[in-house]
Amino acid sequence: MTGKQAGAFGSWNSPITADAVVGDAVSLAEPRVDGDAVYWVEGRPREKGRSVVVRAVRGDVGDVTPAPFDARSQVHSYGGGAYAVRDGTLYFANFADNQLYRQAPGGPPAKLTSSPACLFADICIDAGRNRLIAVREERPNGDVVNAINTLVVVDLATGTETTLDSGWDFYASPALSPDGAKLAWLSWRHPYMPWISTYLQVADLDASGALSNRATVAGGDKVSILQPQWSPDGRLFFLSDATDFWNLYGWNRSEAQLVLPRDAEFGAPQWQFGASTYAFVSAETMIYSFTRNGMWFLGRLDLPTLAASDYPAEFASISGVRAAGDTVVMRCSTPSSAAAIATLDIGSGKLTSIKHSIPPASYQQFQPYFSLPQSIRFPTDGGETAYGFFYPPHNPDWEAAVSEKPPLIVKSHGGPTSATTAGLDLSLQFWTSRGFAVLDVNYRGSSGFGRKYREKLHGQWGVADVADCIAGAKFLAGRGDADGAKLIVTGGSAGGYTTLCALTFHREFAAGASYYGVSDLVALAVDTHKFESHYLDWLIEPYQPGSALYHQRSPIHFAERLSAPIIFLHGEDDPVVPLDQAEAMFSALRARGIPTCLLVFQGEKHGFRQSEHIRRALESELLFYAMNLLRIPLMS
Repeated sequence: MTGKQAGAFGSWNSPITADAVVGDAVSLAEPRVDGDAVYWVEGRPREKGRSVVVRAVRGDVGDVTPAPFDARSQVHSYGGGAYAVRDGTLYFANFADNQLYRQAPGGPPAKLTSSPACLFADICIDAGRNRLIAVREERPNGDVVNAINTLVVVDLATGTETTLDSGWDFYASPALSPDGAKLAWLSWRHPYMPWISTYLQVADLDASGALSNRATVAGGDKVSILQPQWSPDGRLFFLSDATDFWNLYGWNRSEAQLVLPRDAEFGAPQWQFGASTYAFVSAETMIYSFTRNGMWFLGRLDLPTLAASDYPAEFASISGVRAAGDTVVMRCSTPSSAAAIATLDIGSGKLTSIKHSIPPASYQQFQPYFSLPQSIRFPTDGGETAYGFFYPPHNPDWEAAVSEKPPLIVKSHGGPTSATTAGLDLSLQFWTSRGFAVLDVNYRGSSGFGRKYREKLHGQWGVADVADCIAGAKFLAGRGDADGAKLIVTGGSAGGYTTLCALTFHREFAAGASYYGVSDLVALAVDTHKFESHYLDWLIEPYQPGSALYHQRSPIHFAERLSAPIIFLHGEDDPVVPLDQAEAMFSALRARGIPTCLLVFQGEKHGFRQSEHIRRALESELLFYAMNLLRIPLMS
């Protein structure tokens, strides 16, 4: 006797409920160090997704930005880089009006800019000239496609905005040298995305604060540069994928030199502003992070000798590495612990958590129910290899018949130029603890495996990614880890498109869920925002009216081929994938009598931030599968 209850896979009762998934969870991003204080941005679903700047000083943690202020940028629609802090004074972009605010220690936020048509991000403080340097996005009459991006300065005394540089389609990462004499930044042009082609610019700042002696020091049409940063003694470092992987380089005033060559990625695609995967403790010491085979690591670089030493710990994710003096802070997660803001002991490599995205006390009770990821690689079409994390079903209270195999949920991440990680995710454990197996796929085109792997999706979106999801499902079913007749595919955004393609053009999956997914490539090509307005040129081909390829790869035109039940979940105000795409696909299926459901979430944009919506989405998806695939009652 095992003492376990008997029940079919997918029907198990679990303490990891949708309420538990939402619980007291917050998102954590963009840690910073200012003196002896550590700052970060906290996204709070229970406050309708409001982003709050939080400060920790010697164990005392408290909010800085008061309600209703929402420290969030909308530049490129994905934002990031929404705040900066120096000597206790905070500068941030407010989501409600998109303007910049200054908040002195202990005081209320005061408005700096008054440009209703403009948005700001990537704030850099130029204290010596009493001004901010930032990326500005001007949207005349609300036009998100023909927005004008420039590098500007904002006078802290008057709020006056002055253009520092213009003429490029995009700008990012302004970085001021320690002596204030030089500025480095990134720029790029359509049709490229920043992980395909960017240019690193460096210029002197003259007596008036204007740019002079500009020079392009790295980058090109087939090179992506990320994260320019100056060391305390004025040396410029950056990441470049010129050798396939994003590796660390230095600029010696005449040429770029490879500093830390490895078959590993020291960066990630620049979907948002403000990323940092390395930081300087001093002119002699750098702390770096990198990913290899889907897992992340930390290390210490002695700059005079370029001797590198990796710390032994392994992480599911690392981001936001920042330092000031001996204080090094970052956001990190592991397969068994939720994301946290943590400080690093430089000598030992030990991390001390300051704030968790989920309070440990609220999920430690679930530890016995956690399914730990297994990193797998599997063959896919064309003799290629793809990657993923496999989570077998696990619940100590339940067991299924020995002859039964579990349903498998195949997840395709968004982007598609992005990656999934193995960090603890209660929304994933929600499924495994109910008897579902989960495969989280890093299909061809995902980041973390080098530029060559990313480029395998060039012109192949809706083909290679779909093939890899199918191949991964067949691989697991073939080795007995899943029921080949109960395969589910799901994804959000670009992953939603992969989901719809898999269900429309193939027959391997029996059900699916599309979270704010693309169904009409033509509509996406002509009705999206500036940042991604030419992304499909690379993923599919340059768009021309009447394009046969865009038609062929758009599930909306082939709804008659789709016979598997599918649920659509979409934000009402989504600017990236407009709601009408989900509505059109839903209507086509409903007209044919295919089991389907469309849930529209009011007040949500691209991705769900509000706790009640996240909870409802999970519960609805589970109920949909129970009714239309498993056809079994859920345990109560």
